[in-house]
Amino acid sequence: MWISTRAQYGLRALIEIGRQPGQPISLKEVATRQDISLHYLEQIVGGLRRAGFVQSVRGARGGYQLARPAAEINAYEVVTTLEGSIAPVQCVEDDHTCESQNVCGTQDLWFRVDAALREVLGGTTLADLIVEAREQQHARLIQLA
Repeated sequence: MWISTRAQYGLRALIEIGRQPGQPISLKEVATRQDISLHYLEQIVGGLRRAGFVQSVRGARGGYQLARPAAEINAYEVVTTLEGSIAPVQCVEDDHTCESQNVCGTQDLWFRVDAALREVLGGTTLADLIVEAREQQHARLIQLA
């Protein structure tokens, strides 16, 4: 299972947008800071806006800001909004029943993988990711000094 660039860039964009709560940031600035194509970012942020993660602010100092507090947005809901299902195999999909479950020796493994993935992503808020991003940036600055 791969998490696409759509979900990766979506999380990175939300981190950038959430770094300064209440202060809108332009998509051009997000694209520049995160080294993401502006055209691709516009598509991604459109989905994030429709899902209620961000809202647009019009005007000379307009841009995008979080629609909810960063602590109320978790990585699981963002990734699944942008990806759809992230189940490692089809038999653990929420709405799928496995025809081979009586003979398959790996189903329990895939359920554990799925549960771990949901736990890690669901237990990680955007606020957590913003703090981690700041710490990583701070560590890089210290190395440069």
